[in-house]
Formats: sequence, structure tokens, C-alpha cells
Amino acid sequence: MSPFPAYHAHIYFDKSTLEQAEILCHSAAEHFPVRMGRIHQKPVGPHPFWSCQLSFEAELFAELIPWLNAHRNGLRILVHPVTDDHLKDHRDYAMWLGDSAQLDLSIFN
Repeated sequence: MSPFPAYHAHIYFDKSTLEQAEILCHSAAEHFPVRMGRIHQKPVGPHPFWSCQLSFEAELFAELIPWLNAHRNGLRILVHPVTDDHLKDHRDYAMWLGDSAQLDLSIFN
């Protein structure tokens, strides 16, 4: 049972992996009850790379996260809970599928 009600998964990519990320995000949205955000072709918020956000309820975590890990094909994915404290969400509660990255947490000050 998760102590958090919901999560975001941020799929990171660049120009060379844009199509791969689009396929992954759309496939996740077809297979799971996730809300797919826009595909940003520039860094947005604290994210250092191009990204797409998948929003989902905690009940989906145990099924979605292993699926994303199995299908990410080298893409890095940041997973964090959604609470009222964005800094803690991205700093203290962050989980990574693949390589981690340095986030710009200064935007939360």
C-alpha cells in the first residue's frame, strides 16, 4: 500500500530518441489508465532533458513501473510521488529507471 495517492513518470529523451519516447508514451497510455502529458522538445521545469509526463494513481504503480522498465529500451525515467511538496517529491522521493540525472531543484525555492 503506497503512502502516496499518485505518481508521475517523466520519460526523458533527446532528438535521437524522440520517436522511441513517443512510442513508449503512447503505448503506456493505450495499455494503462495513465494521463499522458505533452511531449516537450525542450527542458521544462526541473527536468534537464526533453520529456513526457505520465500521471497515474498509486494503485497502478506495481504494474506500470515494471512495464515501463521492461519497455524503456535505454531511456531514463524519473518516477516520483505527487504531494503538496514538489521539492521533496523530486529530491527525497525520486526513483530512477536507468541512469539518474541532476534536476534543477532551484525552481522550487
